[in-house]
Amino acid sequence: MPAQIGVTGLAVMGANLARNLARNGYTVALHNRSAARTDELLAKHGSEGDFIRTETLQELVDSLEKPRRVLIMVKAGAPVDSVVDQLVPLLDEGDIVIDAGNSHYEDTRRREAALAEKGLHFVGIGVSGGEEGALNGPSIMPGGSRESYDSLGPMLEKISAHVDGEPCCAWIGTDGAGHFVKMVHNGIEYADMQVIGEAYDLLRNGAGIEPAEQAEIFTEWNKGQLSSFLIEITAEVLAQVDAATGKPFVDVVVDAAAQKGTGRWTVQSALDLGSPVSGIAESVFARGISSQAEQRKEAQSLLAAGTSEVVLGENFVEDVRKALFASKLVSYAQGLDMLTSAAKEYGWDLKLDEIAGLWRGGCIIRAELLKDITAAYSAEDKPANLLFAPAFVEAIAEALPAWRRVVATAVQLGIPVPVFSSSLAYYDGLRRDRLPAALIQGLRDLFGAHTYQRVDRPGTFHTLWGEDRSEIEATDSH
Repeated sequence: MPAQIGVTGLAVMGANLARNLARNGYTVALHNRSAARTDELLAKHGSEGDFIRTETLQELVDSLEKPRRVLIMVKAGAPVDSVVDQLVPLLDEGDIVIDAGNSHYEDTRRREAALAEKGLHFVGIGVSGGEEGALNGPSIMPGGSRESYDSLGPMLEKISAHVDGEPCCAWIGTDGAGHFVKMVHNGIEYADMQVIGEAYDLLRNGAGIEPAEQAEIFTEWNKGQLSSFLIEITAEVLAQVDAATGKPFVDVVVDAAAQKGTGRWTVQSALDLGSPVSGIAESVFARGISSQAEQRKEAQSLLAAGTSEVVLGENFVEDVRKALFASKLVSYAQGLDMLTSAAKEYGWDLKLDEIAGLWRGGCIIRAELLKDITAAYSAEDKPANLLFAPAFVEAIAEALPAWRRVVATAVQLGIPVPVFSSSLAYYDGLRRDRLPAALIQGLRDLFGAHTYQRVDRPGTFHTLWGEDRSEIEATDSH
């Protein structure tokens, strides 16, 4: 019997997706550049389902039913192009090539257009949930043509995570839409982890609460408004004791956070779109400063602290919880707003309620909060910004005094809270009647004749700063 899908690239993620497919009743053809890895998978897990062993891409293609479905799981960038270039001459019109890695969405758009010219479908799918999710049910965000999803979708939906009986998989949109949404998911994930880190830092270095006790606090927080996968595993990490030293695990780990690029891509794309994702940006920059070990070491002996004595209120822990929730909510709001901007730019019909629904299970940012987000965007009167949804207007208003106290306390103590504070600044920026951008426009007009608009009448204007300072209506020459 021919295989229903082929998988090439059998490192952990590829192997786990292949196993997930086989466990769900599909016959899976296996290929890896090194056949030894294929044999290792079959030796360990060959009993989990029906697999076909192949040694070459030609054998892989020959083993598949038509239209052929070939899933690539290799490192993003040039390796994907290399595999695609080798595959394309072996395929027939209507066959589907699937990139399930963390590719940049612009690369996916380019590949989709190139393969479409040859009568082939290229599908970029975002897969979230890590190794465990790939094996047991990830959140899956597929792009590509609607026709390709008609063929591939039922298979992907079956292997995805399910919440309330619904698959965490749906067609996102054409060309690179799936990888774009996965990229933004990862950007939100960056911010989510950073605000959790800031909460930990405040409780540890502000309130003097040790990791073991914090583990209990985070476990309690996970029972309520903050319930999520990341809060759950934060408690697990904080409870861990290093076997070699007996110290808390977090105290023996080097405090320099790495990144694989998706957070940075989110910020770069947001700048191109003019979409303010300040919390996500600050989380990326926080990882950057954490990795500047030599500068940080020198700064400790050179830079003054200038901190103040602060008496923490008896409700400080609860204040931090509320600030964490509010900042987390802003990260989702900024990410979803960025999706709205991208949909306009690229002609995608992104359904925010569906996307939030996909993130309820299987993925890293899965959280109870996403049920309310899904409901907000499912409503007939959809909010222009997530923070405008009635439930969240109320929730932020309730958290706001605590949020302000926490940011002020952190500043006085000299504890950096870049995402807590930038998220609050974003919130305040949205709600302000007037922003200092009016002055910026005046400065731009003075030094560069960049023009401005007025609040009291339509048109575009320029002040003759170097002459008599009279105002003229701007023309193309100004």
